[in-house]
Amino acid sequence: MALNITQKLIQSHLLSGEMIPGSEIGLKIDQTLTQDATGTMVMLELEAMGLERAKTEASAQYVDHNLIQVDSKNPDDHLFLQSATRKFGLYYSRPGNGVSHPVHMQRLAKPGKTLLGSDSHTCANGCMGMLAMGAGGLDVALAIAGEPFYVKMPQVWGIKLTGKLPDWVSAKDVILELLRRYDVKGGVGKVIEYYGPGVETLSAMDRHVIANMGAELGATGTVFPSDQEIKRFLKEQGRENDWIELVADAGAKYDLTEEINLSELEPLIAKPSSPGNVVSVKEVAGTPIYQSYIGSSANPGFRDFAIAAEIVKGRPIAEGISFDINPTSRQMLTDLVKESHIASLLQSGARLHQAGCNGCIGMGQAPATGRNSLRTTPRNFPGRSGTREDSVFLCSPETAAVSALTGKITDPRTMNFPYPKVKEPMNPTVDVNLLEAPLPYEDAKNVQLIKGPNIASIPSMDELHDYMEIPILLKMGDNISTDEILAGGARVLPFRSNLPEISKFAFEIIDRTYYTRGKETVDHGGHAIVGGSNYGQGSSREHAALAPRYLGLRVALVKDFARIHWQNLVNFGVLPLTFVNPLDYDTLNQGDILELKNVRTTIKQGNEFAISVKGQNQIIKVKHTLSERQVDVMLAGGMINWVKSRQKIAE
Repeated sequence: MALNITQKLIQSHLLSGEMIPGSEIGLKIDQTLTQDATGTMVMLELEAMGLERAKTEASAQYVDHNLIQVDSKNPDDHLFLQSATRKFGLYYSRPGNGVSHPVHMQRLAKPGKTLLGSDSHTCANGCMGMLAMGAGGLDVALAIAGEPFYVKMPQVWGIKLTGKLPDWVSAKDVILELLRRYDVKGGVGKVIEYYGPGVETLSAMDRHVIANMGAELGATGTVFPSDQEIKRFLKEQGRENDWIELVADAGAKYDLTEEINLSELEPLIAKPSSPGNVVSVKEVAGTPIYQSYIGSSANPGFRDFAIAAEIVKGRPIAEGISFDINPTSRQMLTDLVKESHIASLLQSGARLHQAGCNGCIGMGQAPATGRNSLRTTPRNFPGRSGTREDSVFLCSPETAAVSALTGKITDPRTMNFPYPKVKEPMNPTVDVNLLEAPLPYEDAKNVQLIKGPNIASIPSMDELHDYMEIPILLKMGDNISTDEILAGGARVLPFRSNLPEISKFAFEIIDRTYYTRGKETVDHGGHAIVGGSNYGQGSSREHAALAPRYLGLRVALVKDFARIHWQNLVNFGVLPLTFVNPLDYDTLNQGDILELKNVRTTIKQGNEFAISVKGQNQIIKVKHTLSERQVDVMLAGGMINWVKSRQKIAE
């Protein structure tokens, strides 16, 4: 049977289940990726499991999020992460080396392999012919320990690319076009696979740009072929021997199909406050801006910075504009310096920041109150920038650079100079020191974990209650992101390894009283939340499930969930339910008391059951989509308890 690339990758790594869309499958994971905002918890989970040595082919821990060192919390955790990688046999990338996704692409990514990362944008490495997926930290910890990764078999959505990108249009506009057509739920339950003659016109880093923001569509992953362009890229990185050809068979079929003619695309922009709120740049041209920001994993390539440098070369940016340049890897920054692009940017008035995620995750570069920020980052969820009432637009480097010159959102095609041509470096830098290699096992056994005072162990959690009488503490609308459930940024992320402290920020963007009210329910059976569609979109941070669970969250009842957050809720023993009849959402209010009876037996016997609203003679039909394995996890009170019980049985 003719197979597409996604089917080949899944078939070659399938450990359990069948390749039937919607059914649970178990996959062998070859590589893992963790970053410091999520990896500290992963390392604590590995310690709790008693792991001696990573069982993957390659696992890497990057320090790219929490780079600001306003006190000892972040540097203490950096030392902890370095000691943990030495102890458990992982690669380590120190602060300043760059964002995990492009660095992993440069140093470790291999066509034909699977990659699981505790960062939702791990899917970026699908540009290399990998099955690369984001997941919660606990799932990644289990993969490092050699356990399968369980996920629902996705549909494969084939996107045929034809034509070639015109001047002033680049890879960012391709993924914004897909978001314009399908919004932030368009990829849920799907792997997006790109094929067709247009693929050959895109560089490896162009493909990275497109694959990265598959996360904004809610996709399980994004896959590109491993072709001659990927071979060229790996050869440039001194890793040609890691290349294999991986393309779809002739006659391969897709569950869904779409076509994008690259030649017909125009500059696009996502308006506040959703990556799916996409219009043409010309529709919002003239809107004044305060900030123009270039960088992040959504535009991490040499070309993305070089084109901006060529646009502003010899031209001053507009008065009052903060033109922020965030390099994405030390290796790339070296080449930008060699080619004099950094000089061009600085001479125009740009501000140069260290290689890392920085403003993308709200770690610096927050915009001023009431001003517009134009960014090449992947997300513009409310408050993500670090400014509570922010106004963030997402665009290509071309649009960001010309807008920095004019001081307002500008269609780059309207500039009175020709489109600059960027040349790749003749001898690109290859920095083999971006990753500290794992220690030999005999040396690793003697390593002691370095724990600063901010690190707190994960509290024990009880089993699923058979009877629950719990209040609805929050009722929310559609597309609630994990940034709104538990914010990132410089105020919050330093507490990533301290659950009691980080829980104080839970839902603060939505309701500042949640923390206090949640704490009051902990000893009284807990509470529920109600939400609309696509609940939990965005970041893979498991703290968005773990912190509410710590504050008493036992049931999340919504119209439908984003994939990773749904899995994280299961992992930490929060029962994820959806309405059988979505109209029942309108009948529930904050403060209503939900009554759930015989829960433990009920979720084992079937997927649908009824709950009642106390004092209102009202019945709500709900359902779950847990597999048999996940039901056992839920009954145990979460994955940690489930793993411990399995270990006891094995003993």
